[in-house]
Amino acid sequence: MELPNLSYIDQLSAGNISFKEKLITVIKEEFPDEKEVYLANIQTKNYKEAAENVHKIKHKISILGLEKSYEIARTFENNLKEGNTDLKEDFKNILHVISEYLITL
Repeated sequence: MELPNLSYIDQLSAGNISFKEKLITVIKEEFPDEKEVYLANIQTKNYKEAAENVHKIKHKISILGLEKSYEIARTFENNLKEGNTDLKEDFKNILHVISEYLITL
C-alpha cells in the first residue's frame, strides 16, 4: 500500500511554513471526526450518507499524495451510492494508514 506524504502540501504552500502548518492542522482536526461519522454511517447501513463522507475524505486522501487510494475512494463513493460495499475493507485500510500517519505529524 502507498504511504501518505506531504509533497502536495509542500507544493501548495510554496515554502510558506505557516500555510503548510495550517493545512496540516486542518487535516489533523477534521479527519478523525469525518472518519467517525463515516464509520457510523457504514455501521447503520446509511450508504448514501457514507458516500458523502467518502467524498469529503477523498480530498484529504488526494492532499496526502495517495493517488491509488484516491481512485479506490472515488470508486467506493460511487459504489456506495448504489448500495455496493465491496471496497469497504480497502477504504478502511486507507483510513487506518492515514490515521497512523497523522499521529506522526
